[in-house]
Amino acid sequence: MNSKKLNNDEDEKILLSHGGGGKETSQLINNILFKELYGAGLYKGNAKNQIKLLEDATILNSPQKIAFTTDSFTVSPIFFKGGDIGKLSVAGTVNDLSVMGAKPLFLSLGLIIEEGFLTGDLKKIINSAAQEAKKSGARIVTGDTKVVPRGKADGIFINTSGIGEVLYGNISVYNIADGDVIIVSGDIGDHGSAIMSQRDGIDMDVETESDCASLWDMIDAVLKRGVAVSAIRDATRGGLAAVLNEWAATAGVSIYIEEDKIPVRDSVKGFCELLGFEPYQLACEGTAVFAVKQEHAKKALDILKSHPLGKNAGAIGIVGGNGKDNNQLKGKVILRGIYGINKLLDYPSGELLPRIC
Repeated sequence: MNSKKLNNDEDEKILLSHGGGGKETSQLINNILFKELYGAGLYKGNAKNQIKLLEDATILNSPQKIAFTTDSFTVSPIFFKGGDIGKLSVAGTVNDLSVMGAKPLFLSLGLIIEEGFLTGDLKKIINSAAQEAKKSGARIVTGDTKVVPRGKADGIFINTSGIGEVLYGNISVYNIADGDVIIVSGDIGDHGSAIMSQRDGIDMDVETESDCASLWDMIDAVLKRGVAVSAIRDATRGGLAAVLNEWAATAGVSIYIEEDKIPVRDSVKGFCELLGFEPYQLACEGTAVFAVKQEHAKKALDILKSHPLGKNAGAIGIVGGNGKDNNQLKGKVILRGIYGINKLLDYPSGELLPRIC
């Protein structure tokens, strides 16, 4: 799929890969959604009031500085080891606010339910959503429910929107600069491997489990201690690879990652070896990626490791390669392999794991 087709061919169809968080998703967002929403002078205003794109939540100008985000969840299976669609929908929206330095305050919960769905399962899902909201102090204050005929949905889909108060400003992909240290808060690929192994009945010696969790408390612990953070992102669809490529392209920098420093559980490594995946392309739902100023990297790691959700945190790379960068590599992510061989770490291409969140 090339971007020219997405731009000009009215007969082009949306594919599963356009929802996968990789290259096709980027093309869809930039060539159709952003172009139609923000192109041709549809949104006018001076530079100060312009909406900044490619962030996890939009910060709105109001007497109280707030962030606003929305997300939809179609995960299959609905119940999985480590969570369910209710927990996932709340944690995902809480995390999109949290990585912008915004304390989650209010959530909406929109349900599309298929006729015949078990009321007992619905109670479990709603209770799970309520319990997860309590962990970050957010309140579910509005919602909507629609029931569609049997066969017109796969059990239940959920849409959540969230509003948060921005307590820590100026956290943005546009702040990333050479010398920033890249830190992950924990093991990567847990959610993606757990969903696919359970969905497809893959028998593993060590069972994988989703890392689904709300990250506000952990992120707040870092930011309130004055750590100089350029940007934060939760590595959901497309995993670590998608986050780093989006950062590199948007900020116009190169990012160098040390493969042997990326924390990955043995169960996820086994899953990837079995199916030919790379762990940095698999979704996480409880792991954040930080770009931190070099002089604050150790402090950030110490704080993260002292938190239950960050005990496996690690510094995995640096922006700009310690001043040895090649201008031709701007906008690229370079993976330094365990055998000393460098390769480009590209966006995931195609739909590796449909219905992952």
